[in-house]
Amino acid sequence: MASAAYRAGERITSEYDGLTHDYTRKNGVTHTEILLPENAPKEYQNRSLLWNSVEMTEKAKNAQLAREIEIALPRQIGADSDFIQVY
Repeated sequence: MASAAYRAGERITSEYDGLTHDYTRKNGVTHTEILLPENAPKEYQNRSLLWNSVEMTEKAKNAQLAREIEIALPRQIGADSDFIQVY
């Protein structure tokens, strides 16, 4: 939950333990987006609801709830570049 809030620069409260993770003052977050499969409920576009649902679903103490993938882009591709397109 803390990782999701940090990466997105958002405030998320965990229903599991009641902790609030607030990273709204974090600089450098230029874009966040949740990409869902076509058959996924649209309410999962809400990051807090999505991650609280993930935590509620998993029962094992040592479960891996998410996986992080880091992609390095060339410096020449800026935030306003036409090179990046999402279909």
